[in-house]
Amino acid sequence: MSAPAPGTPAPRDLLPTADRRRILGVLGALLRTRRGTAVAAVAALVADAAVSLVVAPLLGRIVDLVAERAPASAVTGPVLLLAAAALVQGALAVLGLALVARVGESMLADLRETFVQRALGLPLERVERAGAGDLTSRVTEDVAVVGEAAREAVPEIARAGLLICLTLVGLAALDRRFLLAALCAAPVQVLTARWYLRRSTSLYARERTAAGAQQQQLLDTVGGVATVRALGLDPEHTRRVHARSEDVVQVALGVVRLQTGFFGRLNGAEFIGIAAVLGAGFALVGSGTVTVGTATAAALYFVGLFGPVNQVLFLLDTAQSAAAGLARIVGVADLPEPPAPEHPRHPDGARIGADGLGHAYRPGHDVLDGVDLEVPDGSTVVLVGASGAGKTTLARLVAGVHTPTRGRVRIGGVTPAEQGPDVLRATVAMVTQDVHVFAGTLAQDLRLARPAATDDELLDALDAVGAREWALALPDGTATVVGAGGQTLTAQQSQQLALARLILTDAPVVVLDEATAEAGSAGARVLDAAARRATRGRTAVVVAHRLTQAVDADAVVVLDGGRVVERGTHDELVAAGGRYAQLWSAWTGARVAP
Repeated sequence: MSAPAPGTPAPRDLLPTADRRRILGVLGALLRTRRGTAVAAVAALVADAAVSLVVAPLLGRIVDLVAERAPASAVTGPVLLLAAAALVQGALAVLGLALVARVGESMLADLRETFVQRALGLPLERVERAGAGDLTSRVTEDVAVVGEAAREAVPEIARAGLLICLTLVGLAALDRRFLLAALCAAPVQVLTARWYLRRSTSLYARERTAAGAQQQQLLDTVGGVATVRALGLDPEHTRRVHARSEDVVQVALGVVRLQTGFFGRLNGAEFIGIAAVLGAGFALVGSGTVTVGTATAAALYFVGLFGPVNQVLFLLDTAQSAAAGLARIVGVADLPEPPAPEHPRHPDGARIGADGLGHAYRPGHDVLDGVDLEVPDGSTVVLVGASGAGKTTLARLVAGVHTPTRGRVRIGGVTPAEQGPDVLRATVAMVTQDVHVFAGTLAQDLRLARPAATDDELLDALDAVGAREWALALPDGTATVVGAGGQTLTAQQSQQLALARLILTDAPVVVLDEATAEAGSAGARVLDAAARRATRGRTAVVVAHRLTQAVDADAVVVLDGGRVVERGTHDELVAAGGRYAQLWSAWTGARVAP
């Protein structure tokens, strides 16, 4: 196998996709809990289809009455029956489709909750190997496609399928030769469906994968636009975005070509079927076997099949796309839970210790090597270093987000693996530069950290980070809707909100990874003060965005090339005239003796 070209991104280890057997098993399990509603839905749709079958014979009866030159009053009864059938059929159709939609939507809701629960529990390392675009496209596009199918495609396919079956029964009731004539179209339709399904399954799976790859590349390019421009990588990233977009376009064109051939074949099947039914009717009427009205009813039955047959086959497009999305959703929902110890250990205190830490995101490319770290209970250590020195990686190892390649991290004498996910979440809280404002009221956003928090506790947390004044000044105070579709918060306010949630978690250990970086010069002092208040009384590891954050820290650890090169207090390191002193000199503009 040839090596990838220089500049080509490493292949992604995409999240798994479920096979057909597993999808059917999941759907069956979800359906069993809704058996009663599903049975009622099928009964309503069967009754709807049965009522619709009386329309063609009634119209045929009217044709016979006209051919017999019966008085006008003779058609009154059939016309009234047609009107009653239309009303009953409409009511049953609405009821049946509503019940089917209810079953589908509730099944999707359960599956979505399981998916989100597993997605939130995925180790960050696993998400990063797959690329955020893979998970994002499953959360957004795949869920949307499956939801559309549950609301529209599934109910319509169920109703159309019943209409087809009962219409064929109606043709046989008129005369079995009409049924045989109508079935002349079936071989073409079956072959068309098989031809379509053989090609569409893989094509729609490629479409979903291509969309995920495109989204990932856009996230990589747009999210790192400053770095891309600084390093002059604009042409390379433009080429990658173009290549991913070209893949999406080519797959989309393949879908269009497939659909064009599909509907062309269906039109041919319709021509064959109607010609056979009309031919059979002509022969049977000529021989006196059936009346003109009966032949008319048979023709109307077959023409009435055009709609449901085409609808079923047309909705195969939506169904196949939904099946591809469902496979990706179930694939994530089926991922095993992270391993948890049988008897989780609780830390003894909040001191942090790290021995011989080494970490590599890719084999042979160490980001950290031989890092030792000691943070006494209740003290604050600030990590300093140039970009790429390993500060964020060390912070994530301490928070238990990543598992070290070598060495170990202990909190209160216990490693994250020994604590297990639940204990670790109660022990360590982390705030990064990329904070999120959740859609909902400000109070609901804060209560994500502590659901049982009182209004006074929410206000105390906001007050601690200097956010109480602007929070109460919102149109509805803490009841104001924020996030998507609500009140827009500034970058400073969003980070104050994240720090307030940190206080409400009341975790004994906190990790701040440039958690005040987005403040800008105007809000820097406000957020730095908020961060100090949020970490007061806790053991804290802070990745510094501004060196002023290191001045009052209990200790400063300087990283360079993944190794610890200096440690001490701010004053000690400035006096030492080493790497930290050089960074401080560059930051403040002061001259430091070599």
